[in-house]
Amino acid sequence: MKPSIAFPVAAAVLAVLAAAPLFIPDYWTGVLLGMTGYVTLATAWALFSGPTRYVSLATVAFFGVGAYVVAVLNEALPYPLVLLSAAGIGMILALAVGLSTLRLAGVYFVIFTFGLAELVRQTVSWWEVNITYTMGRYVFLPFEGRHIYWQLLALAAVTLLISWAIGRSRLGLALKAIGDDEVVAAHAGIDVTRVKLLLFVISATLITLVGAIQAPRWTYIEPSIVFNPTVSFMTLIMALLGGPMRLWGPALGAIPLFLLFEWLSVSFPDHFSIILGLLFILIVFVMPQGVLAKIDDIRKGGRA
Repeated sequence: MKPSIAFPVAAAVLAVLAAAPLFIPDYWTGVLLGMTGYVTLATAWALFSGPTRYVSLATVAFFGVGAYVVAVLNEALPYPLVLLSAAGIGMILALAVGLSTLRLAGVYFVIFTFGLAELVRQTVSWWEVNITYTMGRYVFLPFEGRHIYWQLLALAAVTLLISWAIGRSRLGLALKAIGDDEVVAAHAGIDVTRVKLLLFVISATLITLVGAIQAPRWTYIEPSIVFNPTVSFMTLIMALLGGPMRLWGPALGAIPLFLLFEWLSVSFPDHFSIILGLLFILIVFVMPQGVLAKIDDIRKGGRA
C-alpha cells in the first residue's frame, strides 16, 4: 500500500480503536488492552530481533522493570515523570546489557537473555524480602481500563511509526546487512556493535514502557506477576507467526494468538504451557519466516 493511502487508512483505524472503549463493555475493553499490549511488545521486540536475527528472551526483564518502577515511584512523583523514569531506567539497563552481551551470537545470546530475565526477577525478589521487608507493592493511580488502553494504543502507534521510519532509513539498510552477514557488514564499513546497541536500546525502552503503562492494571504487583517468563515466550511466538521482518507482521501474529491464548488459559489452564511449546515448534517448522512470507510464497507459486 502506498504511503499516501496507508497513512489516512492507519489514522482512520487508530481513531476507531481509540473510540471503541466508549461503546463497548468493560470486558472487551480489557481484551483490547491486553491485545494492544502484546501488539506493542511484539513490534518492539521485532525492531531489534527481526533484522539482526538475535532471538531475545529478555522481554519480561524490561517489562517487569517498567512495572516495578511505577509501583515504587507512583506515590512520589507525578505520573508523566514516573513514565520518564521507567523509560530512563530501562534505557540504562539496556545499555549495560547491550554493551556486555551483543558480541555474543546464536544460542549463547538466547541463553544469556533468558538468564538475564531470571536474574532480574531474583534480584528484585531478594531486594523486596531482605531490604524493604515486603514481597509486593500496591499501585494507586486513578486510571480505568480505558485510560490504560488509550496510553498503550498511543505507544503502539509510536512503535509502529518508529519501525516504519527505521525500515526506510540508512539504519534499516545497515540492519539488513548485519542480519545477512555481520562479517561482510563490518567490512563494508558498518559499525556493527553500535548499530545493534542502538536498536536494542530503542526496543528495550519501548518494552519497558509497556510494563510501566500496564502497572496500574494489576493494582498489586509482585515479581511472580510482572516477571512471568510466559510474557517473553508469547511475544516471541507472536512476532515469529506474523513475521518479524515485516512492519505489520508482529501485529498480525499478536492479535489472533492473544485471543487464542486467552481462550486456552481459561479452558486448559493446566496444559497451557505445553500447548504454547507445541505451537512454537509448529511455527518454527511450518512458517519460520512468518505468515506474510508464507502467503507471498503461495502467491509466487500460483503465478509460476
